[in-house]
Amino acid sequence: MNRLTSLLFVLYPFFSSINAAEENTTLPTLIVTATRTPQTIDNSFASVTVISREEIANSQALTLPEILRTVPGLDIVTNGGLGKPTSVFMRGTESDHVLVLVDGVKIGSATVGSVAFEHLPLSQIERIEIVRGPRSSLYGSEAIGGVIQIFTRKGEGIEASVGMGDDASYHVTAGLSGASKENWYSIHASHLQTEGFNDCQANRNGGCFTVEPDDDAYDNSSVTAKLGHRFGDSVTIEANAMQAQGYTEYDSSFNNQADFVQQVFGIKADYVANDRWQINLSAGSSRDELDNFGNNAPKSFFHTSRTSINFTNNILFSNEKILTVGYDYQKDEVDSSTQYLVDSRDNQGVFVEYQTQWASIGLRNDDNEQFGDHTTGNIALAYAFNPNTRFMLSYGTAFKAPTFNELYFPNFGTPELEPEESESVEIGLMTTQADSQWSLSAYHTKIDKLIATNFDAGNFFADNINKAKISGVDGSFNWHNKAGWEFRLSGSWLNDALPRRAQKTINIELARKWKSARLGISGLAQSHRYDDAANSQRLGGYGILNLTTEYNFNKHWTLQARVENVLDKEYEKVRFYNTPRQFWFVSLRYQY
Repeated sequence: MNRLTSLLFVLYPFFSSINAAEENTTLPTLIVTATRTPQTIDNSFASVTVISREEIANSQALTLPEILRTVPGLDIVTNGGLGKPTSVFMRGTESDHVLVLVDGVKIGSATVGSVAFEHLPLSQIERIEIVRGPRSSLYGSEAIGGVIQIFTRKGEGIEASVGMGDDASYHVTAGLSGASKENWYSIHASHLQTEGFNDCQANRNGGCFTVEPDDDAYDNSSVTAKLGHRFGDSVTIEANAMQAQGYTEYDSSFNNQADFVQQVFGIKADYVANDRWQINLSAGSSRDELDNFGNNAPKSFFHTSRTSINFTNNILFSNEKILTVGYDYQKDEVDSSTQYLVDSRDNQGVFVEYQTQWASIGLRNDDNEQFGDHTTGNIALAYAFNPNTRFMLSYGTAFKAPTFNELYFPNFGTPELEPEESESVEIGLMTTQADSQWSLSAYHTKIDKLIATNFDAGNFFADNINKAKISGVDGSFNWHNKAGWEFRLSGSWLNDALPRRAQKTINIELARKWKSARLGISGLAQSHRYDDAANSQRLGGYGILNLTTEYNFNKHWTLQARVENVLDKEYEKVRFYNTPRQFWFVSLRYQY
């Protein structure tokens, strides 16, 4: 960790209110997710990807899964089109092995165990930090594959956009934000809707097990707000909120529509006691609500909530070492039309992380109300061959507590389940130049007590029956020059991939930016995958080509257009589920 990073650590609470564009031009890229303390990305001990607001805007993506598919080590699988159930597999692990935070607040369904990425509004997101590799020693349960942290919008000014495209799709956004030396605020809203297409192929023996050849619509209205104040030179307080709600249609022999709500609220206070000691206190809550209907008749509902509190002390020593000591509290609660034997539980965790310029070591103990104590740890080492090239070696353990469905869902749950446990080893190399950056990492993860569906005596039930060994490589290369050319390449390779994960993935993008225009071409290619654990149901590989273009009439008005899957490629990621064919979308954006 260099002296600049140490200075950023002390001053980070104050940087949080700076306009994002100004931050990108005057400061190195900062991350906080990998260690829960600010550091520059080229000094991280983990494999990290940061997606900025500018990259989100340039991609012209409508949903969060669309932008995440470009990240090395991530495989995004959606059962249909916009707003349909989406799984995010990080480095080959399960979709519920990814911990997700929104402005520091942990989100996700306590019953299913995963996050509804498809409903989180991309237009409300300022920045995304993706950390690959285990992080249970900092965050507790779920961070076996890694962590994704989403930061909602901020900035200064007025903006709005309106767009339309295929499948009667519409997208409208509006936002207002501002900042002074002591205060900052932001409020953004959006509405996305589409008539969609028929997500599931007619088949009574697989997929959605029904014949329902209709278009499956989607509707999502969202709002985010952020308000902060600085008291003198040492205290900052910030509150944030996000809510997305709407409905999605799908094909099923039981239900065919669901109303959803995704809600997050958080408040945090940062106190810089002196230039060596910083204290952080935060509290938050998140809700995941799903109400299922069959032909407009109510069928079932699953409402879960998570309440969290965090207290952290960060101590900066004179020899550029950081000691982090913290406490986490989390309570999960379930309110459902289905009766659960247990409908709430809490978890308390204490953790310590010690960082030097070339090493990081962490240890955490979680006391779960149902599963007792669980200890995890990590150690990472780094070596600089020169000022631009850095070698990393790390080892970490992680665990995942069973979900309420796996424990208590009627005729499926097994109350005697034990937490899943993992060990991971990673080596990596990263080089950063003025106009380019590349990284390459190889890893091996072993998961014990993996929870899967077992079958016995005519019944399906959750059981700790599986073990998994996952080896892989992922990397990226980014380049740009003063003439406006941009080139991005990322790829992933998995050995012995689990169901629905492609063994090989490659993303490539070439773009040219002029003073008033930008033109981009990108491609995504994935090898075959299997839809079942027995590797008997093979889904073929595919490649798609995408185009984006934009024109700035002046510094306020921008016209954007994109064509997804230009060659109209037909492919499957989930057996019997359709994927988007050729899709176009045009939008007009205003910024002041």
